[in-house]
Amino acid sequence: MDKDRIRGMALKVKGRLKEVAGIVTGDRKTKTEGQVEKTEGEARNALGVAKDKVRELRDE
Repeated sequence: MDKDRIRGMALKVKGRLKEVAGIVTGDRKTKTEGQVEKTEGEARNALGVAKDKVRELRDE
């Protein structure tokens, strides 16, 4: 598993928690920051998946 996938999953979870905290407290800035972190996490995870696929193809 690529380190980008791990980092991406962590950012996605952190972002979701921050988003929920913003929703609960009514803080739009925190909610938006959480959404941005969650999106960054999804992108990093996708990058890690792509890297893993390239490694698989290279090793075949």
